[in-house]
Amino acid sequence: MTMEHENDTRVRLRRTKSVTRAEEIQKAEMIMRQSQPDKPCHYPRDSLFSWSSGFDNFTGFVNWGFLLLGIGGIRLLLENFIKYGLRVDPRQWILFLSGKSSDSEEYPSILLAIYSNVPVVMCLLIEKGLSVDIISHGPGMVFHVVNLIVMILIPLVVIQVKDTGFSMFGAAYVCFLYAVLFLKLWSYVQVNMWCRRSNQRKSTNQDRIRRQSLSYSNLLQSTEKKNGKQVDDSGQNIDGTTALVQYPDNLNLCDLYYYVLAPTLCYELNFPRSQRIRKRFLIKRIVEVVVGCQVVMSLIQQWMVPSVKNSLVPFSNMDVAKASERLLKLAIPNHLLWLCFFYLLYHSGLNTMGELLQFADRNFYGDWWNASNIDIFWRSWNLPVHRWAVRHLYVPALEMGYSRSTASVIVFFISAFFHEYLVSVPLKTFKTWAFMGMMSQIPLSSLSRHVEKHYGARWGNIIMWSSLIIGQPLCIMMYYHDYVITHFGEILLAEDYYVV
Repeated sequence: MTMEHENDTRVRLRRTKSVTRAEEIQKAEMIMRQSQPDKPCHYPRDSLFSWSSGFDNFTGFVNWGFLLLGIGGIRLLLENFIKYGLRVDPRQWILFLSGKSSDSEEYPSILLAIYSNVPVVMCLLIEKGLSVDIISHGPGMVFHVVNLIVMILIPLVVIQVKDTGFSMFGAAYVCFLYAVLFLKLWSYVQVNMWCRRSNQRKSTNQDRIRRQSLSYSNLLQSTEKKNGKQVDDSGQNIDGTTALVQYPDNLNLCDLYYYVLAPTLCYELNFPRSQRIRKRFLIKRIVEVVVGCQVVMSLIQQWMVPSVKNSLVPFSNMDVAKASERLLKLAIPNHLLWLCFFYLLYHSGLNTMGELLQFADRNFYGDWWNASNIDIFWRSWNLPVHRWAVRHLYVPALEMGYSRSTASVIVFFISAFFHEYLVSVPLKTFKTWAFMGMMSQIPLSSLSRHVEKHYGARWGNIIMWSSLIIGQPLCIMMYYHDYVITHFGEILLAEDYYVV
């Protein structure tokens, strides 16, 4: 055994020496060749596309790809102008943004937006009653649940009952506003409940001593003295730091409406605040919002509307070839619109509100474009909703004894409900395409993880992008078909959209 080991060692050593010797011979030959009068120009080298070459600078190909993409986009733009002419009409944008229907003099969208203050104030009053023990915990939670359910049902009932007055955008804006308020108030109620229970546990741990009849300001000062801190009249500690707001001192309109306007769905008693408003940064974001709105509405008028109309007949006739062609044709403007909307909302819009309110946490999105599977995409593309889902759905479900998979299903179910709510209610077409599309993300995420594990992160990322580019226009085509059938009847299907 020892002899074999020594032989192996000698073999390895001889190979190492032979490689070194070969390099020395090649170097000597190269020196000799360079001394020849034929002026040699060839050396042992690999082609750049070979892996062994070590070359990895393909910036020119990236520029070529963007240029080719730009040329293709210009061609599609010219084709669109030749077919449909200039469809952009800025005069309709004012009517569009007002939420008023063109054949009505009423503004129900604006009225519903104003009415949204009522459930917000009701939530504050209920919390006030709970904080001073006027309302016990059980009835208080029932009042909150009823308030939230009524709030989310108001747009549904009003839009359904009122046949005129709502434009598509107005109805969608109202539904979006009430859905956001629902999530914000849910967080507000739950956080205040956590604070209330924490105070109850502290009072229980202090040998169940009855509270002294002190004003809250005196109680706060006595607490700060116990902690070694003194608070002046300006609300700051003697050492210069800002005094933290304690429950129930946070239960006021100023605190609640700051949270309602803040670019977050998760309530805290003390949000991180920036020191000042950066004027140059704010102006840039406002310009982006203004310009971005024009780009989005122009894309809708010039590109999206004709593409969606053209998809109606082939999709209704189940003409697979023509429907697939319309789907791919719709995918390009829809995806551009989605990307513009993402930048407009999550970067420009939320940063504008954050800067105006000096809200310091600006982490609104992650690098979702690099997501190697569907799970990572949903955890990084919309961080305000992700934080809310983890904090107020996923973790509480785990604390109640549910498994991780069950908690994930609960999160996707609530998300699917709100996706369906934001689409079906404005369209007055109650289908389940958006709901099923969101629930299908569960098996799709398993598939993308399987592909990532066996074929690499690149193929998982390709599946993520494919689901976005193809899934969204398919959902739009299905809803538009059902919307036309529901509200205008099948007579419109006889119109020939192929030549449009």
